[in-house]
Order: sequence, then C-alpha cells, then structure tokens
Amino acid sequence: MKDDLRYKYKIKRKYFQHSRRTVADGAVADNLLRYFDKERSFFIYYSFGSETDTRAIIYRLLEAGKEVYLPRVEGRDMVAVRYVDGDELKKSALGVSEPTGEAYLGQIDVAVVPLLAVNALGFRLGYGGGFYDRYLKNSTCVRAGIGYDFQLTDEFVADEWDEPLDLFISERGIYRFGKSTFTR
Repeated sequence: MKDDLRYKYKIKRKYFQHSRRTVADGAVADNLLRYFDKERSFFIYYSFGSETDTRAIIYRLLEAGKEVYLPRVEGRDMVAVRYVDGDELKKSALGVSEPTGEAYLGQIDVAVVPLLAVNALGFRLGYGGGFYDRYLKNSTCVRAGIGYDFQLTDEFVADEWDEPLDLFISERGIYRFGKSTFTR
C-alpha cells in the first residue's frame, strides 16, 4: 500500500510545475524562515527531482548567519554535516547531493525533512529507506516537514518505527501536530 502511495505522490509532485511550483516554493521558504527566525541551526535536505526546493532556503539561512547541516548517508544511518556556501557536494549512490565534511554530533535546533505525503497526526511518508526516522529517533530537534498542500492526506497510517513531525510547512501555511513541545 505505501509503495502505491509513494508512486502516486511522486507523480503528483512531478506534474506540479512551472509558475505554480515556483510560487509555492517561495511561499514554503517564506513560511519556514518566518516561523523559525530565532533558531540558530538547521538540518536540511538538499532537494533533488520534484522535491520542494530547498536551495533558496539554504542560501537564505546562510545569508542570515544560521548554521546549516546537510544529511549524508553512512551505511544504514544518516549523519549531519556542516555546510558552508561553496562547499563541495558529491552525488551519493541514491543520486542525492551530499556534503563531504566531518559528521557533526552536536545538537541542532530544527530538522527540515522531505516527504511524499504527511497525515493529520504528523507522520510522513518518505521514500522507504527509514533514514530520517532513524535520525529523528535520536534527536531532540524540532521536526519540520516541508511540501505542498496537496501532500497532506489521511491515505496511510504510521508504522511502529515511524517518527512523527512537529509541523508541516506548505505554501498555504503551517500545520502543527499534537506532540509538539515547540511553541511559537
């Protein structure tokens, strides 16, 4: 069932394009940056394909003097690596651009994670590798998924290993979920 939903939401994202996508990506970035204006450090994916674009977000975070960390897969786990504008990124076996520096083991304020869909309880449908769930399980950061409003759905239920998000940020606004201890 989840594989069918992954396919469905990949297709929906693929055909959400041109000016609508550009405007939506800008609104997602504005909503995220406005909401987290006081936080200092961000763990954020480097978008590829039809994912919500994070490149402008990363640039704006760096311009504002924030610490930015990008994910890198190491075996079955994912680590955070500090990113500074101009740092080399290398394509992983999965086709994702990853940083090449040393893994960072300290605390990060906000994790911005990709998703194919998210349900009303804050559980995300990812690509199926479990990397973000394993990373989030051992982190106390605020968990923010970003995407487009059409990705909010109740077509799936969480598995026992899924880690919930605190909020979902789309072009239309911010959806907060029940377990969040982060207040704003």
